[in-house]
Amino acid sequence: MSAPPSERARVKRYNQIADYDPQTIHAILDAMPLCHVGYVFNGSPFVTPTLQWRDGDMIFWHGSAASRMLESAECQEVCVTVSLYDGLVMARSAYNYNINHRSVMIFGKPAKLSDEEKLVQLRNMVNKTIPGQWERLRPVKPQELKATTVLGMKITEASAKVRFGQPDDDDDADFPVWAGIIPVRYEIGRPEANPKNPLGVELPADTALFKIG
Repeated sequence: MSAPPSERARVKRYNQIADYDPQTIHAILDAMPLCHVGYVFNGSPFVTPTLQWRDGDMIFWHGSAASRMLESAECQEVCVTVSLYDGLVMARSAYNYNINHRSVMIFGKPAKLSDEEKLVQLRNMVNKTIPGQWERLRPVKPQELKATTVLGMKITEASAKVRFGQPDDDDDADFPVWAGIIPVRYEIGRPEANPKNPLGVELPADTALFKIG
């Protein structure tokens, strides 16, 4: 297992499930597009959910140019988290109840992208969700690009937690209550067409590649 990149990234509680390997961290980021960005605005802490995507050793997220989250986060310390809930771990005691999960925590100072960089990363965002979708969309208008901010941050100070398996309650193994795991899965539902779609416009076949988990 790799060493923690910094003291604040070092996992202290449940350090037996810590993982600092970039491949593990990248795999979790790629599996879950939803992230939460923690930042300070006017002296108060906020945590904002938003869409994230990875390109190499960088993580990106976007929003309105007027967003207080993006305004506050630029060039200031933030904490970005991504989590996947894989199962409920039902132990024989409340103390040992747990969840199987994969999570990542990243610290750093994001930077605002230029218009040229924004276009590249917005394309990556769309095509990482549905391959080839950017090329099918109406081209971005200049005012839309101006109204959108994209922040990028190098993934250098990060840690992952990966918990799987049965309850840690061997001392209670003889207690007469059911123990085990209830798996949790993310399900992609059947696409629902917009009723305003022009006649003859069909769902792209490669949309079936969309997945989470």
